[in-house]
Amino acid sequence: MIEQPIIKKVLKETLINGGELAELFIEDASSTNIVCEDNKIEQVISGRDAGAGIRLIYEQRTAYGYTNDINEKSLINLARVVRSAANGNGDTAIDLTVKKPLVDFPILKPTDKTPTDRKIKKVKIANETGRNFDGRIRQVKVMYQDGRRNILVANSNGEQAEDDRTGIVFVVHVIASDGKGIQTGYESAGGFIGFELFDEEPSDKIARTAASRAIVILEAEKAPAGEMTVVLSSEAGGTMIHEAIGHGLEGDFIQQGLSVYSKRLGEKIASPFITVVDDSTLPNKRGSYRFDDEGTPSQRTVLVEDGILKQFMYDRLSAMKSGKYSTGNGRRMSYKYRPIPRMTNTFIASGKMNPAEITESVKKGLFVKKMGGGEVNIVNGDFVFEVSEGYLIENGKIKQPIKGATLTGNGPEVLRQIDMVGSDLGFGIGTCGKDGQGAPVSDAQPTLRIPKIVVGGTKI
Repeated sequence: MIEQPIIKKVLKETLINGGELAELFIEDASSTNIVCEDNKIEQVISGRDAGAGIRLIYEQRTAYGYTNDINEKSLINLARVVRSAANGNGDTAIDLTVKKPLVDFPILKPTDKTPTDRKIKKVKIANETGRNFDGRIRQVKVMYQDGRRNILVANSNGEQAEDDRTGIVFVVHVIASDGKGIQTGYESAGGFIGFELFDEEPSDKIARTAASRAIVILEAEKAPAGEMTVVLSSEAGGTMIHEAIGHGLEGDFIQQGLSVYSKRLGEKIASPFITVVDDSTLPNKRGSYRFDDEGTPSQRTVLVEDGILKQFMYDRLSAMKSGKYSTGNGRRMSYKYRPIPRMTNTFIASGKMNPAEITESVKKGLFVKKMGGGEVNIVNGDFVFEVSEGYLIENGKIKQPIKGATLTGNGPEVLRQIDMVGSDLGFGIGTCGKDGQGAPVSDAQPTLRIPKIVVGGTKI
């Protein structure tokens, strides 16, 4: 991207007025977006964006600037602007060492080498499959997105790291109607993976899952309301863990006292059956990378172990303020943004119970096959989540589907209550929003039993 002597010169220029850390982030990103709606291809857009960001940490504060002009003169000028935030003196010798990744993610079928017509064909197959699934299907929307992101990070600590990230997201959204009501079905697939994604998750399979979900809920009964036992399927996705505890363990929220988990390190915050992990080293997962966006190697971080809070997620700045080391969770949406602590692939670890036995243990309750969206107050842990696909449990058997259900509770309290954890593990994908930045993530959980939680419903 740029020669090392220039990198050193830029970092040195950034530190002239002093500071704890100077950092140069360079990015070259390309992407393709395809959208099919109303039974026709509405959009095929390919683009490329390249630029650089310079950060100065001075007295544990951040000055940041960026440019889309990656040349020596432009970067030196940007460094002079950023360094004006500091008012001391600095003269640092910088000797850069290129770091080697500890993990690798081979891409078998690079998306930038795959013809656009092959991508469009996958979209069309999904559209046709969804529309032909049932006569009550009224609308299908298919979205394909791929991208390749080459980054280089270098800092005044003498570290230089590079990463090459390829990813795909494929989404099918279906609307079904029987003349009396309207329901939606949604399914997605993707990760740090090339076009080989469709060898594992064919586009027609993704479409059938979305269409089936819409029809099931269309035929469902209204959900009952009240306190009951709930079984969360491993297929439900990790929305609960991502929202109810994940954000609350990010270093900046902890330091600002905005998390219910602040000052609770070493305490019991969950059931002894609960272990929570954030792991950016997992192959093919959407939140994976070789290095984070600060050049820290990816790693597996145990956040909660057997119910005990063990660790928080840090980027360099939050780690510096806490007297800790970065956990490799410094992430940014692009060169236009400064890095902040973010989750990667966050999940509740598998337990030992047979998932079927967990359902069989419930006399009367709710089986959640798929979670929808929700809201969480990270200060106190209170949440409300939608159930996009759920079923009643009667005498240990999964019975009729229900619609319109929500789960309402408190994250820490629910984590303390969970008394059964399955041996399975199911991942979901998403884009996590924070401080105006979107970050690709995965989350997961095994089958879980919550003995008592408030279910909101519409059945009278």
